[in-house]
Amino acid sequence: MNHAPTAAANGRRSARFNYLADSIPHSLYRNGNVSLTRRPDGTDAGMEGYIEDARQMQVADARLDPGGARGLNVNGFELFRNPLKHNDIDFLSHEDVVSRHYPECINTLKEITGARYAFAFDHNIRWAAAEEKKQQTGKGQQVQRPIRLVHGDYTLTSAPQRLRDLAAPPRINDTMRPFLAEGESVIPPELVDEALSDSGRFAIINLWRNIHKESPVLRDPVGYCDAQTIATEDLVVFELHYTDRIGENYFAHAAERHQWYFFLGNDTRRSRAHQTVGLRGCLRRIKGKRTGCRFREAVQP
Repeated sequence: MNHAPTAAANGRRSARFNYLADSIPHSLYRNGNVSLTRRPDGTDAGMEGYIEDARQMQVADARLDPGGARGLNVNGFELFRNPLKHNDIDFLSHEDVVSRHYPECINTLKEITGARYAFAFDHNIRWAAAEEKKQQTGKGQQVQRPIRLVHGDYTLTSAPQRLRDLAAPPRINDTMRPFLAEGESVIPPELVDEALSDSGRFAIINLWRNIHKESPVLRDPVGYCDAQTIATEDLVVFELHYTDRIGENYFAHAAERHQWYFFLGNDTRRSRAHQTVGLRGCLRRIKGKRTGCRFREAVQP
């Protein structure tokens, strides 16, 4: 969101959400209608077939809403108290994030999900002022601005395909490529076969953390849509064209039943986990009083 407004007593307010126009047909599988091209440095080169439908929706601060706490398994997102074990991590250093922060993320996700195995394989650094600063990570990737489009990561096709990809040697743009021996993969192939079997299961979970050591997030917070209010007919697949592969995510059509939440004021002591099949977006124009506030700076493994 652009400003940090005065919250209503119940934590609810109005915000702009950039959905996909209803004129683009619903789809769960790739059809070539909507696509995004991504450069090797992580920035977007252009989009085809996207028509925006900006809506004002009610959104609630999840910590103030009388509905109570939201859970990862039911609502698709959850806030955890999870202080950094290493307060001196340089989040603009690719090597520092992978070697020191990834193990923390793995332990956190195993603890909160009860999973037998967890693997960290990618991350983005997002900063609202990134376009002006042109800041880069040690990997040479551009620090990215918040995504101000309602979307969900991965699809019915791309989620299991991503799991298969992680059982193979990394490709050109893969985060883990410099850290693996030749022929080594992030996930052992036998575990992927087990997860994709009829009796297996897996989840791809995003873990967000504010990385600014002095200021909580007061601008451009991530918005989360309650998974119980999303229907499959809301979704529209879009292609992600990389240098060496094509991925898929979902955009969404607007629906009055969507219930949106956010967490304002997060500091480095807390992280937020959300299922990638859920919808999220950046709260851009929330109605309320203007106050001085810091841009969002966050790491998303």
